Amino acid sequence: MEREIINRVANSPLITIDLEDFYHSGERVQYDIAENLFQGLILREKDFREFIKEHDWEQYNGKNINIICSADAIVPTWAYMLLTSKLEGLANMIVMGDKELLEYALFKQALERINLQDYADRSVVIKGCGDLPLSDALYVEITRLLKPVVKSIMYGEPCSTVPVYKKVRKPKA
Repeated sequence: MEREIINRVANSPLITIDLEDFYHSGERVQYDIAENLFQGLILREKDFREFIKEHDWEQYNGKNINIICSADAIVPTWAYMLLTSKLEGLANMIVMGDKELLEYALFKQALERINLQDYADRSVVIKGCGDLPLSDALYVEITRLLKPVVKSIMYGEPCSTVPVYKKVRKPKA
């Protein structure tokens, strides 16, 4: 007598979350304020304000911008603020920091839109492998968001998971 093969993973009540589904496909642009330094050393306010006034800011429309200074120079805080004031309303996302910080900010923004009640008292698998290099910080963030509402969190693939969290059952009185 042949036994029917049952796909227990397909019939499982597990919910799989693939962080790659939250990837923002918009263009990333790094703005290096070092390009505005006089002799690569200092930022002159008058020159910088002229640049701010004359630069074509429309080229950043809808893009994701990370602002850095690659030179070993002291850049006053107001300079970053001026840049941001020009980019705000045009760019999709603006961060002060490297490309990894920009990626984290984009993912965090997307994760904050999750309706956590969709996962209430459910068992969730956070997919571990994919095509994008996702930072560990994203896995920390999704765990932080889900833990208060889910029954359990696992990492990996539904057929092979690592338990991360399991809600403690309250004893019946």
